[in-house]
Amino acid sequence: MKALNLYAGIGGNRKGWQGAEVTAVEINPAIAEVYADLYPQDTVIVGDAHQYLLENYQNFDFIWTSPPCPTHGQYRYNVGVRAKGYRGVYPEMSLYQEIIFLQYHFSGLYAVENVVSYYEPLIKPQKVGRHYIWSNFEIEPFESEASNIRSKNKISDFQEYDLSKYKLPNKRQVLRNCVNSSLGLHIFLCAQHRLHLTAFGVGTAAVNPLQASLFAEVSPATHGGR
Repeated sequence: MKALNLYAGIGGNRKGWQGAEVTAVEINPAIAEVYADLYPQDTVIVGDAHQYLLENYQNFDFIWTSPPCPTHGQYRYNVGVRAKGYRGVYPEMSLYQEIIFLQYHFSGLYAVENVVSYYEPLIKPQKVGRHYIWSNFEIEPFESEASNIRSKNKISDFQEYDLSKYKLPNKRQVLRNCVNSSLGLHIFLCAQHRLHLTAFGVGTAAVNPLQASLFAEVSPATHGGR
């Protein structure tokens, strides 16, 4: 599977992806350096994920994108605006640009991740754990995120990652921006399952040339025709 990981951060969502050729795009060079260190097998690009998607989407089987979330989230609105008097800001609409673009132009599978918004979503998502996910495949229920990320007040609370050797200005924020790795794996496996079903002629999802070649040597009979 050729996978594109946009707004990659240090790769929390990507941690469990096995059997994928991953290209990651992260705009912050220092954070991209950490990602490259954690996942040396991946291709890491320092650049604008939004533009990279537009120019390269056709080269991938699966796309994960996590556009900036602060202007959509309940926390800034409920706590910042309503409780603390922060000024209102325009929601960053690159989120919906990417959803619509992928819906109408991408023939592979995609997952657009963001926080649960303070407003009614303009396009209906799937709610998975504490996330909204817009995708063109079904994501099975996921309830294993035991801890609320906002309860993690110290870097030591994030047991999955050791950033002690890296020079980052706000390590806690970098860690808080990570998608839970078990959720990232769960969604990735759901996408893999959909790709297999599609390759075997089950369901209606489109198969792009990359997907067709990926499963060209796999016989449906080995999977009982399902």
